[in-house]
Order: sequence, then structure tokens, then C-alpha cells
Amino acid sequence: MLAPVAWRTPPRHYGPWESVASLLTEGLVRRGVEVTLFATLDSVTAAALDGVCPHGYAEDPGLDGRVWEALHVSHALARSGEFDLVHNHLDWLPLAFGEHARAPMVTTIHGFSGAGILPAYTRSRSAFVAISESDRHAGLDYAATIPHGIDLTALPYSGRPGEQLVSFGRIHPDKGTADAIEIARRAGRRLVICGIVQDERYFADAVAPHVDGDRVVYLGSVGPERRAEVLGAATALLHPIHFDEPFGLSVVEAMACGTPVIAYRRGSMAEVIDEGVTGYLAAGVESAAAAVPAAAALDRAAVRGRAAARFGADRMVEDYLRVYDALLRSASTASSGA
Repeated sequence: MLAPVAWRTPPRHYGPWESVASLLTEGLVRRGVEVTLFATLDSVTAAALDGVCPHGYAEDPGLDGRVWEALHVSHALARSGEFDLVHNHLDWLPLAFGEHARAPMVTTIHGFSGAGILPAYTRSRSAFVAISESDRHAGLDYAATIPHGIDLTALPYSGRPGEQLVSFGRIHPDKGTADAIEIARRAGRRLVICGIVQDERYFADAVAPHVDGDRVVYLGSVGPERRAEVLGAATALLHPIHFDEPFGLSVVEAMACGTPVIAYRRGSMAEVIDEGVTGYLAAGVESAAAAVPAAAALDRAAVRGRAAARFGADRMVEDYLRVYDALLRSASTASSGA
């Protein structure tokens, strides 16, 4: 299991790719699969742990991410002949060196950062897994679409929310934090904002001037210990994205707590949200604010139930085991045919 090394696996606060790699690793180990997790050396896992990067480069300005990712991939692929399968969660870099992999590779595409990385995908022999139908690229063949799973035990149901709304995610124009502030204002609700600041100027210009500690509260990056508390205490999660989000972990994490979601209809949101059951899709600030009363009236137990049925980690593990089995059968057939 080749995890990213921007953050620890599992992450202490932010790190969605590392979070998914961790949940999948631990779920496979519980099924009796022998897994070696290649991750930062401070990672926590029931699998065998290997790696070269001491800790997440995003947590240490002294570490150059380009260098440590290259060292990380080189180290893992040098050992690839010891394994039946390599599962890549590290985007395009392992694909560029895929010819050095001595075992079949499957890559979960957590999202494309831009068209410039596509040559690494189109030239690769890796199998690909999409995390939503909307994120599939027309020029690639996919082994499956597998939505992310979440740890339901870490996200208990909350049937008694407060009046506030919550915005949960990195502070960046893509995530529409400023829109969330305006939606909450129009809806007459307090807003709690959580997330790392990924765009300092956007935060300073469009977010910070509205943070008053009362109507708009900024809690910073909230780790796993407080995630359920913050999400479960909200009437609804606001997710007014300005990009085609491949999945949206905070969306399903909120729903697991029983908290419905109001999101802009972009990217995977129409796949993730069951409109009228787990939330509503909006076209902009005005329609999102108008949806708040309807979202507040949704059955929170039904929101939790739908999220548990669709996005539990066990379902994700089962889906990947089927992909692994198909790939290993195909590789065995190809080998015997040769």
C-alpha cells in the first residue's frame, strides 16, 4: 500500500488521501490480508510499516516534498517484487516509474491536479480506480469506480444539533468558504469554519474580516478527535464548491453524524448526496440559503442510515478486494499464456 507522504498515515488533522489509504490498509489487515504500508515512518498501522520519509513533509518546512516523494516511491518500487500487488495512492509519480514495478499496480485516482499530469496516466500499465463517475477521464480505462469509505465508529450519530451551520474543508476559493459565510448570513444562522488555510490571501481578504467569534467562528484545522463533535453539532454542512470535486470526504462524514449537506451541484455532489434524503443541491448562494430550512427538517436518523449503507469502510474494502482478485486473475492468465 503506497500512501502519500505529505502527512502521517492516518493524518493527525488534514490529509484525505492518507486517511483513505489508512482505512483501506486497516480493513484489509482485519480480513487477514498481509499488507505492507509504505508511508511516513511515524505512521500508525496494524500492517507492516516501511518507508524512508521521517514524517509528513507538509508538517516540516525543512523537507522538500519533491525529493521525499521521489525517495519514497523509489524505495517502495525497489521492494515491489516481494508483493502480489502494489496499490498506489500517490498520484502520477509512481506511474512515471511504473516500468520498475515488479508486481501489478492499481492506482486510486484521488483527483487530477491538471491536464499536465495525464501523460503519466496514459502511458502507464497500471489499472485505475475512480472515486466517482464524474471524475472519470474519457481517455482512460478503469477497473472500477469505488467511492471512498469512512470509519463509522469514529463518527457517531448526533440527533440533537445546534442552530449553527458548518463549513469543513481547506480554506481556498475552490471550497467556497466566502460563499458559506454569505449563505449563513442570508439564512440567519451562525457559521463554524474548520480547515487548514491553503490560500493565505483568500483567507485574509475574503474570510478573516468576517470572523468575529460569534456569528462566524474559525476553529482552524480540526482533527479526528473533534471532527464528529463539530459536524454532529451543526444543522447542516455547507459545501459551496467552485470546482468539480472528485468526492468530498467531509460531505459523507457529516452525513454519517446525521448532519445533512447543502452543496453546489458540481463534480461528484449529485452522486454523493441523495437529494431530499441526505441534503440538497444548490446553484448558488441564494438557492443554498433557501435550502437551509428544508435541510434542517430532514430526518437525521435517515441521513445517518443512508451514509452508513453507502459509505462505510467495510463496503470500500469489499469493493477493493474484488478489484484485486480480478487484477491478480488477469495477471495470472497473462503470465500462463506467455
